Amino acid sequence: MRRGLVAIGCALIALATLPARAAGDDADDWLQRMTESLASLNYDGLFTHSSGAQSETMRIVHRVENGRSMERLVSLDGSGREIVRTPEEVHFYMPDRRVVLVEPRSDDGSLLRALPSPGPKLEALYTLSLRKGTRLLGRDVRVLDIKPRDGYRYGYRLWLDEQTAMPLRSEVVNGDGKAIEAIHFTRLEVGNRIGPRELEPAVDTAGFQWVRSGNRAEPRVAKGGWQVQRVPPGFRLVATRVQVVPGVPVPVHHLIFSDGFASVSVFIEPGPATGPAPPESATVGSANAFSTQVGGHVVTAVGEVPAATVRDIALSLAPIDVAASPAKPVSEPKNH
Repeated sequence: MRRGLVAIGCALIALATLPARAAGDDADDWLQRMTESLASLNYDGLFTHSSGAQSETMRIVHRVENGRSMERLVSLDGSGREIVRTPEEVHFYMPDRRVVLVEPRSDDGSLLRALPSPGPKLEALYTLSLRKGTRLLGRDVRVLDIKPRDGYRYGYRLWLDEQTAMPLRSEVVNGDGKAIEAIHFTRLEVGNRIGPRELEPAVDTAGFQWVRSGNRAEPRVAKGGWQVQRVPPGFRLVATRVQVVPGVPVPVHHLIFSDGFASVSVFIEPGPATGPAPPESATVGSANAFSTQVGGHVVTAVGEVPAATVRDIALSLAPIDVAASPAKPVSEPKNH
């Protein structure tokens, strides 16, 4: 497996508030309020990101001006890595590799986990429930539980500020309800004026390599004679692009699958000259990766989804001549 691809897929880990309004007991309404708050106003906060045995302290700065948002995410624990999102692009600063990756911006949400608006599609995949929670950062909270209806996606538990619907803590939970990844704010300031300098990276990029990915494209059959067969329920191909990855000699095909909530990135690159290797799997916190060789290419799927999901999506891709034959049914994992 190309470990660099896994690192890129796992790197994106991946909060603004609204004026207070009357708090109701409808879970869909709280989800909608939170989704809006993630992208609406200025905020500056520190949070701890925990994944397995690893923990990292980060700072998030979010600024909105004239309806356009900018954001900066900074690691405070030694790596010096930063992500800066402008209205048009996302810049990934990696001082340890002396590289800056640049990608087109794809949405108006936050670099932290953004959730979709409630609706029939979400309700078909997840169930939502709301309950009273204990205070966090001196604020009363409601706890929103989002549970998947099958074993192809994780669940989420969110502690929302009662006044603003701000997510003060969030957890990714497995089928047993156990937290496998968490974000917990230790400081959060909302509504203050944030100057443009707060969005400037602290990294000195002199001598760095700048790598720009290809422009996003509409969903289509992957280039190079590849086709998507049957994928897990609810997932569909939402974007394809050609992307340059440091350390990989040729551009790779990058496909993105989503169920409107969780997403999986798939990278396709030429296989090694030494011939096929056995499939490989890797897990980092809530992120899983699966790599296999198909038609002389290495196919690597990465996402914050159960291991069965990345495996089945990777195996759903095939050269057109192979994909012309009937696809094998996808066996659904058990949801405990």
